[in-house]
Amino acid sequence: MENIALPQNIKFNKGESDNEAQITVEPCFPGYGITLGNSIRRVLLSSLPGAAPVGIVIEGVSHEFMTSPHLKEDILEFILNVKQLRLKMHTDETVILNLDVHGKKRIKASDIEPNPEVEIVNPDLELAVITDMAGKMNAKIYVEKGMGYVTIESREEKQSIVNYIEMDAIFSPVVSVGAKIDNVRVGKMTNWEKLILNLKTDGTITPEEAFNSSVKILIKQFSALIPKESVKKEAIKDENKDIEENKEEKEVKKGKAKKEEPKEKKKKRGRPKKS
Repeated sequence: MENIALPQNIKFNKGESDNEAQITVEPCFPGYGITLGNSIRRVLLSSLPGAAPVGIVIEGVSHEFMTSPHLKEDILEFILNVKQLRLKMHTDETVILNLDVHGKKRIKASDIEPNPEVEIVNPDLELAVITDMAGKMNAKIYVEKGMGYVTIESREEKQSIVNYIEMDAIFSPVVSVGAKIDNVRVGKMTNWEKLILNLKTDGTITPEEAFNSSVKILIKQFSALIPKESVKKEAIKDENKDIEENKEEKEVKKGKAKKEEPKEKKKKRGRPKKS
């Protein structure tokens, strides 16, 4: 059976920012560029873990369609801005971030009280504007880890906290992925393919880390489709091959060592000469 050639060159070229990169994979066997590209793209957009706000409690607010005195934005617009927070979590538990601001000012993500379990990647994000010295904003933002896009309706656990406003959560750390296929020449063949991925993340993960994670996920999924017996047989065959190769290498080394050993001169036997 003819083996399908594997890609040999994978390059990561930086984009305009640290969160952008162009990844090239070549040369791919004819038809395999689009096969790999579509699979990796779908995993990047849907299956990488991340962190996001899932709910909020605002002092003096009972639902998202209200307005707050001395606040330029209404509560719904404020919540939409909070959803744009990009976060790195160092725990699997739910974390509460506190926001307590008084006086006339522009509220930014950097005004959220620091928490050792959560790192805010975009501290310059503007959340709202307080237009009067008498204004204030006191809120508790609930943050969780997750994967993909989770709607309010799909959540099984419901919070029983007073005035708790649930939020749709976008956990995916990947902002956009574009896949492109170009033809490349391999020997006399001109129909081989080069896969080009234009990848942009939200800053919580690098493009290279995102790419490697998506490939590992695909490997696990495809490995589950192979019967365990055949996997064991292949593993045993590989082990036997390695053992045979090691034996051959040892034998070759021994042969070379014997040739390199200097031969000892044989002493002549006989009676000593008379003086």
